[in-house]
Order: sequence, then structure tokens, then C-alpha cells
Amino acid sequence: MLEVEPLAIGVSVTDEELIVELSDGRRIVIPLAWYPRLLAASPSELHNWQLLGDGYAIEWPGLDEHIGIEGLLAGRHSGESQQSLNRWLTARHVHSGSASAREKKKLRG
Repeated sequence: MLEVEPLAIGVSVTDEELIVELSDGRRIVIPLAWYPRLLAASPSELHNWQLLGDGYAIEWPGLDEHIGIEGLLAGRHSGESQQSLNRWLTARHVHSGSASAREKKKLRG
């Protein structure tokens, strides 16, 4: 059990990493590969995030992705199945009319 609930105060995303700044001064860096929806997202989608509550989680509304800070600190990867991810990628492709290079790579498996 944690003594203090970890809270995010800032988020940044690179082509390969999710960087989360915590209220206690720590900064954690997580590979985007841990979260396939983030890996498949466009730069504008990656920057469309919001903190939930006081910062207990990060949400990307356009990607239907929610990541809890406690889970990040525990080293939890996305629990989404490959089948679910493929359905999501296919729906994005159909909706937008084209898939990004990252999405095409994910669809191929």
C-alpha cells in the first residue's frame, strides 16, 4: 500500500515515450509500446490528454485510453487484448478512411 496517492501534474509525449510529472517531484518515463493505442495515435491525438480528478489518472478521450498513475508506478502495461486492439484500429481506419503507418504495422501484428 502506498503512503500517499501518486498524482500527476503534467504529461508530455514523444514519439517513443510517455513522460509523467508527479506532484511529489518525481518524473516517470514509460515506453509508448506499453500502450498500443498511444503508439498508434497521431501527434495531435497524443497531445489531447486530460488529468482525471486531482491527477489520479490520465485520459485520452479521442483514443478511449485511461491510464492510472498507480498502475504506471507498479509497472502495469496495457491489459488490452490484441483482438480488441485490432478491432479498435480497424474501426479507426474505417472512420478516418486511412491508417497511419503505426496503425498499419499494428494491424499486421
